[in-house]
Amino acid sequence: MPLLDESQIRVILLDIEGTTTPIDFVYKTLFPYASRKLESFLQERVQDPEIQSLMQDLRAQHDVDERSGLQPPGWMDDSEEAQLSSSVAYGQWLIARDSKCTPLKSLQGKIWQQGFVNGELRGEVYPDVPVAFERWRRQKRIICIYSSGSVLAQQLLFRTTASGDLTSFISAFFDTRVGAKTEQESYKKIAASLSSAAQHFLFISDAVKEIEAAQSAGMRALLCERDLGSASSRGQSEAIHSFDNLLLD
Repeated sequence: MPLLDESQIRVILLDIEGTTTPIDFVYKTLFPYASRKLESFLQERVQDPEIQSLMQDLRAQHDVDERSGLQPPGWMDDSEEAQLSSSVAYGQWLIARDSKCTPLKSLQGKIWQQGFVNGELRGEVYPDVPVAFERWRRQKRIICIYSSGSVLAQQLLFRTTASGDLTSFISAFFDTRVGAKTEQESYKKIAASLSSAAQHFLFISDAVKEIEAAQSAGMRALLCERDLGSASSRGQSEAIHSFDNLLLD
């Protein structure tokens, strides 16, 4: 891939996990919290129309997984209690599989919202992230987020960091509702939604398949390896380890 032409970059599109935020925060804090709270959260809100709709979405996803031969836990519809138990068991199964399906991500986002509001959770970013956000805003570049986590979860994370509320730096948030992060079409949709040509985007992620998908859509892309011992950049001509020297003044 040719060297990055910084003068062409107008939009910086960022992944979260392993890029702006330590992977451990996601896997050792956020996921276990959602797993612990899932049952009580659904029990307390089972009459909420929004939660009922989410449970229906989970039921539909369960059918998809069954047809795909993934063997999720069984689902019972014979009573409200059975539906609740089935939603909990299936939700736990999805969390354990690190599923990226939209119903789970929406549910996790709502559970995390409760944790952020009551102070049990607080967002975490790498120290170079707020500094880079300030620098890129000075340069009048647009900062956007694209993560498999729901838009709500993304906003909560960036709103509650030790550096303060970072959402004022971010112009748009995208999640799996635009498509999977490994699909070229998702990046085309993001570019179109911002009325900007793909070549004016710089996408940064720790996942090679996501980098390749963004590149195939015409975006510039950089692999982010926060772990210096990682070998995931094999085949990638460019990789960064922080935002410190990226798009400097």
